[in-house]
Amino acid sequence: MPVRAVGLPGTADSGAGGDPAPPPGLVVLGHFDQPPGYGVSRPRGSASWLFTWTTAGRGQLWQGGARTPAGAGDLVVLAPGVPHGYTVEPGARHWRFWWAHCQARTSWAAWLRPYDRGDGVYVVTATPAGVHDRVEAAFRRMHADARWTGTGTPPAPVSPDRQVAAPAASDGQGAAPVASDGQGAAPGSPDGLVAVAHGSAARELALCALEEIVLLTTAGTRPAAPRPGLDPRISRARELIDADPGAPHTVRSLAEDVALSPSRFAHLFSRQLGQSPMRALREARLRHAARLLEGTDLPVERVAAASGFASPFHFNRVFRERYGIPPGAYRTRH
Repeated sequence: MPVRAVGLPGTADSGAGGDPAPPPGLVVLGHFDQPPGYGVSRPRGSASWLFTWTTAGRGQLWQGGARTPAGAGDLVVLAPGVPHGYTVEPGARHWRFWWAHCQARTSWAAWLRPYDRGDGVYVVTATPAGVHDRVEAAFRRMHADARWTGTGTPPAPVSPDRQVAAPAASDGQGAAPVASDGQGAAPGSPDGLVAVAHGSAARELALCALEEIVLLTTAGTRPAAPRPGLDPRISRARELIDADPGAPHTVRSLAEDVALSPSRFAHLFSRQLGQSPMRALREARLRHAARLLEGTDLPVERVAAASGFASPFHFNRVFRERYGIPPGAYRTRH
């Protein structure tokens, strides 16, 4: 639901001389455009994860001993429990950014791990320009979904120009900016609102939008380096398998997709990758199933079907062969 920045419920103190942080368990987000002089310092860090996506200007974030700038198209994520702070970068005219506090889903850790800068700082840069609009749309949808009461029609996303807000005295997000209009809103900001997802439906929908953001930014910025000497047709077939392991791929369909005969494709694939196309497909399906077990509460039968296994019994057998334990036990462990 929308609230004024000063009205965040149960704002947690971050220590003497520090700025408050939203309490754990909430999904809280907003879109700020801050002038020079704005800054936040939390000597005890936060009990929740902080995600920032810069749309314009420049910011600077630090956590523990790690420090990073943030420019347009950069996703910076701060893990909980470590002293941190952030500010408009010295010399910058402003910093415009989306921010979200929440408890991260388990599956996100693997996506963020390649971008670890130490001390719980994850920096995803060079996100392709073609992805920016979709990330922006996902943040707008997240802001709308967080305000849904669970009844009636969810609110429509609002233009970011109507969502830009600055803290009044303390917003659960940080200190008030130096320049304001006397009411706690940044110049040109009509409402000074942030969104807090209280209901379970609003919270899960907001987290789904944030998951899309994390996946879009982390998947598109570090494509796997092509293996030297790998035939581009085999590389393309492997990409097709990894992109949609649950699809009804066959040796013939994959061969047709890369303009090879089935026999030539199977021989070339096995020679270059050291395993048959169908073995590679099974491995990709098992990895996909493991991610679903880690990050969702789908029944095991649904996980099997979504991963391309027609028989739950076959799925249980090959999963146990691959991971050493049945799917249900794997989910409990992870």
